Amino acid sequence: MKLPVVVDTERLGAELAATLPDGIVVFLQGELGAGKTCLVRGLLTALGHQGAVKSPTYTLLEEYSLTGREIIHFDLYRLTDPEELDLIGIRDYFNGKACCFIEWPQRGEGYLPREDLIIKISLDGDGRVATISAHSEIGKVFLQSIQTGLCQESG
Repeated sequence: MKLPVVVDTERLGAELAATLPDGIVVFLQGELGAGKTCLVRGLLTALGHQGAVKSPTYTLLEEYSLTGREIIHFDLYRLTDPEELDLIGIRDYFNGKACCFIEWPQRGEGYLPREDLIIKISLDGDGRVATISAHSEIGKVFLQSIQTGLCQESG
């Protein structure tokens, strides 16, 4: 799925919000500046968040309660040791209800649950390319709903 500009990255986030299942764990991959936080911003805005959405690089996570849903945005870029995740009670967030979006998941290896979905965003000239893959049954169902929504929108 090709995303030609930042606004389209946010639009993809909004598409995710439309059919977002409770408890899903999404790994966000891509180099610095690829648009991972931009995607989460689009999702949160579509769910009714008003205000800034910054990457939680220094705090490791930001929690949002929107329309009766709990969204947790993790950024593990500055994590020096995955054991630090125990200090913030990381496992408590994976409760089957909260939707978790995790940037730099490889830095938390061994402390994170298995992902339901991986969204890899890469730079491509002036645009971005998003590759989405499912890694669980909930991920497969969600990916199918996203593809259906995008196909209906484009025609």
